[in-house]
Amino acid sequence: MPPSDRLRLLLVAVLISFAPACRQSDGGESAVQQPRLSLWFEDVTEASALSFTHVDGGSGRRYMVETMGSGGGFLDFDSDGWLDVFLLQGAPLPGYRGAAPLANRLFRNLRDGTFEDVTTRSGLGDTGYAMGTCFGDIDNDGRVDVYVTAFGPDRLFRNRGDGRFEEITGAAGISNTLWGAGCAFADYDRDGFLDLFVVNYVDATIANHRRCGTSQLPMYCHPDVYAGVPDLLYRNRGNGTFEEVGADAGIRIDDPNEAKGLGVLWLDYDDDGWLDAYVANDSTRNFLFRNQGDGTFQEVGATAGVAYDNLGRTQAGMGVSAGDVFGTGRMDIVVTNLDFEANTVYRNLGDGLFEDGTTGSGLAGASATQVGFGVSFLDADNDGDLDLVVANGHILDNIAAINPSLAYAQKDQLFANDGTGRFVEVPAVEAGRWFETPSVTRGLAAGDFDNDGSPDLLVTVSNGPAQLLRNVAGANGHWIDLRLVSRFGGREAVGARVRLVAGDLERVAEVRAGSSYLAQEDGRIHFGLGQRTRIDRLEIRWPEGDRQVVAGADVGIDRVVVIRQPGTVDQTASEDSQP
Repeated sequence: MPPSDRLRLLLVAVLISFAPACRQSDGGESAVQQPRLSLWFEDVTEASALSFTHVDGGSGRRYMVETMGSGGGFLDFDSDGWLDVFLLQGAPLPGYRGAAPLANRLFRNLRDGTFEDVTTRSGLGDTGYAMGTCFGDIDNDGRVDVYVTAFGPDRLFRNRGDGRFEEITGAAGISNTLWGAGCAFADYDRDGFLDLFVVNYVDATIANHRRCGTSQLPMYCHPDVYAGVPDLLYRNRGNGTFEEVGADAGIRIDDPNEAKGLGVLWLDYDDDGWLDAYVANDSTRNFLFRNQGDGTFQEVGATAGVAYDNLGRTQAGMGVSAGDVFGTGRMDIVVTNLDFEANTVYRNLGDGLFEDGTTGSGLAGASATQVGFGVSFLDADNDGDLDLVVANGHILDNIAAINPSLAYAQKDQLFANDGTGRFVEVPAVEAGRWFETPSVTRGLAAGDFDNDGSPDLLVTVSNGPAQLLRNVAGANGHWIDLRLVSRFGGREAVGARVRLVAGDLERVAEVRAGSSYLAQEDGRIHFGLGQRTRIDRLEIRWPEGDRQVVAGADVGIDRVVVIRQPGTVDQTASEDSQP
């Protein structure tokens, strides 16, 4: 079906499905009055010296990869308690005549609000066509390592601890030459070593490139044009090498009409102590792989209610985030999608079931004409509930010629949670100048780069400069950040789950290593507290199932706190990395 016909059909469907939401917006019970803040985020890109411009490597031939990337993220590569930044670059494609070579860049946090480009010394300046990245300590030496997915061979870099990385892809047993997209680390089998989930997109290569559209109106191809390719699960052997176990573990989907993955994250959606995996697929059903606790998974997306929208339709899943949006102690999921599909919120009902809560969440109308990519649940104003940020930008650079009401460059969006799980879009003038600026945004990561207790934003732009947005709104509330340290080598306890109790506030959060779209966020757990001045307790479930309760008096508030898993030399909570 030509893209223009598909667009018209989607428009009809969206008018029907969004009608209730449109009626609600006239007023009544759903018209939420959100407290107004003068400013939420300020653009500090230039002041921070974070200078990076993505290049798609194109020449007008419209290779599909040009419009899909790239990402980046926050990591503390030098273990000093301050978040550094890693940004991914494209590469020359046939016909490209611009500057070369193009390389990924690593920026070290100088702890004064600025960054230093340390790429050359670090060894992370790879020149392949990078897509996504995730960070995790694969050998339990206490230092975070780096994985990069690519349009071409993926790369794994081991952190040597002296500011340099070494490329160990082949030596580690990694071999992915498909079009890699999202990736995420987690210890799914609870053996003390981080495993790796890699989602692959479609079988589109330079050799099998298709020309789509017409000679008068060429366009990037729809993913339906190419076959899907299977995702990969790399099990960590514990000796510095991995084995690919996707087929045996039950996550390999070989149907060419499925498995067109872009986003992935690990979460314990059923709260059974075993990490499950969620995959956002582009125009095919999304996957939810339930961990059965024996090294295998069962794909339950359809039965759990997270494979399709509320009308049983597939969507163009791009980015994914999860969090305790409704304060129920359960992980809810958001997936960003194509225009006229809306970004979908799946509300976790417990007992392994979800419902499509998009219309009730307030996102249906607000995302109707946007194409969402990066996405993050975060408590931006530190009031105790999770807000939402979505990075937008169309796939088709000439979409206005197809539909004059749409645009390639679009504004990113900030949504405030009213405390009940309903989101209200913050006016761009209040969200910050960046939110007034149309761009072709792709990656998005939240992380507190200045350690002031307010999650900041890193934004990547296709064929444009990356942006660093400093959080201003978080100063309105109290907070606590938790860095959970595993007893296995002192690495971050990826997969740990924390329940915070502070008076009337109860929230649950998990440590993750990979989410959003082609990105990784701050590995620390952040809780906003509003005007509450004390924490009653923290209930921690470590990745291997051990439980620990930490009294609020032992941690305090408005600080970054390190909590070490029982079994390590130092099991006390301590203040860390104060500004």
